[in-house]
Amino acid sequence: MKLRTKKILSLLVIVILVLGWIISIFGAGPVKKISEQLKYGLDINGGVYVLLEAETDATGTELSRLMEQTKAVLENRVNAMGISEATVSVEGSNRVRVEMPGVDNAKEAIDQIGRTAQLRFLLADGTEVMNGDAVSDAGFDTDGTNGGYKITMEFTSEGSDLFSEATAKTASGDITSTIKDANGTAVSNQAIVIMLDDEIISAPVADKQITSRSCEITRPGGFTQEEASQISSLIRGGALPASLVEVNSSVESATIGADALTKSVEAGIIGLCIVFVLMILAYGILGFVADVALALYVLLDLWILGGLGAVLTLPGIAGIILSIGMAVDSNVIIFTRIREEVAKGKSVLTAVDSGFHSALTTVIDSQTTTLIAAFVLYLIGTTSVRGFALTLMLGTVLSIFTAVVITQLFVSVIAENKTFGQPKYFGMKSDGTPRMFIKHQFNFIKNRKKFYAISLVVFLIGIGCAGFKGLQFGIDFTGGTTIQLDMGEQVDIDEVKDTIAPYELDPTIVYAGEENDQIVIRTIKDLKSDERNEVVDTLREKYDLADDAVLASEEFGPTVGKELQNNAVKAVLIASLCMLIYIRFRFKTWKFGVAAISGLIHDVLITLAIYAIFGFTINNPFIAGILTVVGYSINDTIVVFDRIRENEIYYKRKEMDKRINDSVNQTLSRSLMTSLTTLIVMVPLFFMVSDEIRQFLIPLIIGVSVGTYSSICLCSPFLYELTHREGMSKYSRRLEQQEKERKRIAKAKKENDGIIK
Repeated sequence: MKLRTKKILSLLVIVILVLGWIISIFGAGPVKKISEQLKYGLDINGGVYVLLEAETDATGTELSRLMEQTKAVLENRVNAMGISEATVSVEGSNRVRVEMPGVDNAKEAIDQIGRTAQLRFLLADGTEVMNGDAVSDAGFDTDGTNGGYKITMEFTSEGSDLFSEATAKTASGDITSTIKDANGTAVSNQAIVIMLDDEIISAPVADKQITSRSCEITRPGGFTQEEASQISSLIRGGALPASLVEVNSSVESATIGADALTKSVEAGIIGLCIVFVLMILAYGILGFVADVALALYVLLDLWILGGLGAVLTLPGIAGIILSIGMAVDSNVIIFTRIREEVAKGKSVLTAVDSGFHSALTTVIDSQTTTLIAAFVLYLIGTTSVRGFALTLMLGTVLSIFTAVVITQLFVSVIAENKTFGQPKYFGMKSDGTPRMFIKHQFNFIKNRKKFYAISLVVFLIGIGCAGFKGLQFGIDFTGGTTIQLDMGEQVDIDEVKDTIAPYELDPTIVYAGEENDQIVIRTIKDLKSDERNEVVDTLREKYDLADDAVLASEEFGPTVGKELQNNAVKAVLIASLCMLIYIRFRFKTWKFGVAAISGLIHDVLITLAIYAIFGFTINNPFIAGILTVVGYSINDTIVVFDRIRENEIYYKRKEMDKRINDSVNQTLSRSLMTSLTTLIVMVPLFFMVSDEIRQFLIPLIIGVSVGTYSSICLCSPFLYELTHREGMSKYSRRLEQQEKERKRIAKAKKENDGIIK
């Protein structure tokens, strides 16, 4: 590309950047400013919560099953409304609480989520033949013919007739299939398509007419117990839905504080400005280029999130913070390579070309592993996990684009400029060494046992603390008690906390009601009726509350249920496996992948240990922290490993320890700079916003710090152990073979020479 064309493109990028930020901040005509286009979760910007009661005569385990089924249907329904960060939890025995972020019309939301689930049976051409009223029951049983499990259905008298007519039509084979499954494949023209809320839950083939009052759904090999249970529950749920009536609803304020969003934005801007200054100090004019790329990255990230209609919650913000660090990281990797080439005596123009070329592989490898993790987390995770994964995926793709395309464009233009294309403008000192460069060479392999000991001690202390005092699970994991009160006016929440402090509830209190004249008190403690009354009486005495001030007083289940916990664990495990396979493919050996995943496991365990040692509460932000460990740790490790692989040609096979040490030291400045910039973005948030935000930032800070430590001090020594043991094993086998050969030669010589008696 000619220099003139590059200059025009660079100018065009600057114009787009400036206009984009002006429109983002102030808006322009019909285009709203970005803050009005983004959707925010209940924790950030409040929303609607609804308490619904199931009208049913079921009791005991049947009631529990029915409520879990109702919860599942409601979760599907709010997700279909586009409220991807909504939470549904069971309260008491027959009530469910639905929290919907970004919704301000309680009545409209209630009307949509409270209607009866629609179960329909269709022919392959889309003709509806009956609905859920035709099914009297559904269940599952072992399948003696195919193995596994089968699904059973029983029909009403009318349903039996309708099903008989439908199967007569499918058996004829004259139907043209127009319905496609989730993969875009047309269903069989002999299928009976079972749909719940416009989603296909099963499409079994009926190749003959069925006239009985019951039928079975089977398949070769059978269904798994989980599949059969889930499908039969959904069918039964459509046939026997629990009618829901509204008990209470309200517009609720943000759990992180009424003005936390504004303060968070201000703190985020301050953090970015500090990063901008730091990059310029460290890399000179290259740092300015990184700032331009980062400003464009943030702009594109926000507008795409707004365009997708994504709901931004605290875990989503975690993904943005992490991806900002990775966007900076991509530039730091490139700049480090360029400065290394300049230090070798190359001209700036040549150094830029070779630096980008050598850095490209590292950038792609490190970001791809993170992208794999984020993609798996999005596919398997739920609610907050998906929010984190979406922002991380988007950020990762954008960071590659801004680093590889935008940064390269600007740097190449500067390198060809006679004035600025000088080493001193590229962060180099007069003696040819980089500014902010760590000269000391650390022997990480020699001291590896010390690092192992540090991690082991922290882990054992964590186990001891967890065994002695237990892990502190928060309300998101345990559920608890909620009390909603009409205060008559807006009161000071801190004052309310002080008023009920003697009860040691450690509550979460938020505003509710259109005028913020209500409060919702949630506590992890399981308060009995008389204990709740004591709390209410104390507040009634303080605030002179009306007799009917108590709007709701219930026990509620955890919002982070077993399903979410299991899905999060499953997602991390599958993501680790996928990353292991990718690393094996790229590095041509399992040793790099095993070492990287070992470091990842270490980081998760150490994070848990730190939580146990300091008594940090394990709640929803904790999930964001663990996911940060997964995303950040693997990214950092791959950068180091890529340098170890690249340096292979410069060292002898027996110099593995020296190669690893030199590689880690060569990437040390980059590792520390990336961690520093990521943490800097969090610092203003930590000091400027609410306690809830601080609780959210703690796992992020731990995740980034632990991930940096393991990448530098542990993963590379792990790799050395694997390689060294393999080398020692080969060496031992070689010595053994040599000894056998020596004995064989000695024996042969003795036979040839004869023996003197």
